[in-house]
Amino acid sequence: MKYFNLTVLLITYSYVFAQPNCEAYKYYGDTLKYKACKKAMEIKGHYQFSKEYQTVLDESIEIDPTFDYAYWAKSIAYLKSGDFVTWKKLIDKAVEYKPKEHLGYRGWCRYQFFRDYKGAIKDIEKLDSLVDYDIGQSQNGTYHLNIAKGLCYKAIGEKEKAIGILEKQIKLNEEEDFVGANDYLHLGVLYLETKKFEKAVETFKKQSENNELAENQYYLALTYLKLDKPIESKSCLEKAKELYLGERKLSDPYSNPMDKIYLEDIENEIKTAYNTGYNSLLNSN
Repeated sequence: MKYFNLTVLLITYSYVFAQPNCEAYKYYGDTLKYKACKKAMEIKGHYQFSKEYQTVLDESIEIDPTFDYAYWAKSIAYLKSGDFVTWKKLIDKAVEYKPKEHLGYRGWCRYQFFRDYKGAIKDIEKLDSLVDYDIGQSQNGTYHLNIAKGLCYKAIGEKEKAIGILEKQIKLNEEEDFVGANDYLHLGVLYLETKKFEKAVETFKKQSENNELAENQYYLALTYLKLDKPIESKSCLEKAKELYLGERKLSDPYSNPMDKIYLEDIENEIKTAYNTGYNSLLNSN
């Protein structure tokens, strides 16, 4: 079983939002958009946070106020700098003029940066209703947008619905031998949280085969505790700590991923295990 190659996906995502083909506008007779596009291409070589970069895009919008690419390109710097109000105004314009191209991006950003789970669900479901092809991946390439939607449903308390969405998308991915790097982990945690412990163990084992993480062993340890298997739990906690110290853990440069844990969480569980009295049982084995 393969899991998503993030480098390939990031390249793919970059291609989707690459500089538009200005000649295509000219070919189809949209001379205004052609001029706006040619102007926008002058951003090449300018730093996103520079005045020159923004000025070029402002001039592009002056030529054609409906040119979605210019709004999207302008928005990036505001998102990275934390000016989310301005980002939202700009990305909303891009979505208004080309919803199919930008709804997935806006939906993912709502999930990743703002924890606007209902807004993210709305964007992803709207995109799905507009297209007859696969809606694709998140901006960072980590998740299929349907997996992100499922995580949003989990976040608002609809865990059974989240399970259904993740199960369906993972099954589709398995048929193509191409499962997301963290998909089994999140589904396993959902099974744990809904007391489907045997399913959780099975799913965490699949995650181990795909992409072992400290979080995976940590939640597997909690599941084994629920199944009254303290020896297996202790072993998983030790593996979780080793993986965490080896940087094999969930990470994102911009936000904390769902189901992320910290070293303190692992160590507290280890301490709890010893303090509850089953330490003697573990040592005897």
